Amino acid sequence: MTRRIIVGITGASGSILGIRALERLREFEVETHLIISAWGARTLEHESGWTVEEVRRLADVVHKPGDLGATVSSGSFRTDGMLIAPCSMKTVAAIAHGYTEDLVARAADVILKERRRLVLMAREAPLSEVHLENLLKLARMGVSIVPPMPAFYNRPKTLEDVVDHIVVRALDQFDLVAEDAPRWDGHVTKQRP
Repeated sequence: MTRRIIVGITGASGSILGIRALERLREFEVETHLIISAWGARTLEHESGWTVEEVRRLADVVHKPGDLGATVSSGSFRTDGMLIAPCSMKTVAAIAHGYTEDLVARAADVILKERRRLVLMAREAPLSEVHLENLLKLARMGVSIVPPMPAFYNRPKTLEDVVDHIVVRALDQFDLVAEDAPRWDGHVTKQRP
């Protein structure tokens, strides 16, 4: 079977994470199924410099956020899992409580019930007790919570370096290992950046 991953982009800030994930998944020749929520589309155009149509062209298949009859809404449609990047706290709450009113939450619900890999790049700051409880509930279900936190040990020079490192760490969860990504090697550099 061809490797197949669902990518959700929701309304939290950080839509560039989903965009970069789609670009990196192409490098791995993974078939991508994209769902952009209504607020995800609005946020994407506001903060990224990309249009929704440009982002849709990065995916192999695009699903409408309200289409609960889409292929990805059924467990019989085989996938390797789902990445939601960024994942709003609204989406976290919906997934944690089985509230599947839109396709992002329904596809994630299917991933959970089929025991496939679900990776959430949860985005909010500061986190409330409700956010933390929902994230903990999902983590206990086996969901990988990969908040987009920058790593500085690889001495990023640009925002793109930071974004790429975070996306690479999320894709690691699917055993998609980018050989060109800087990794911690145990050596401490004394130079100032």
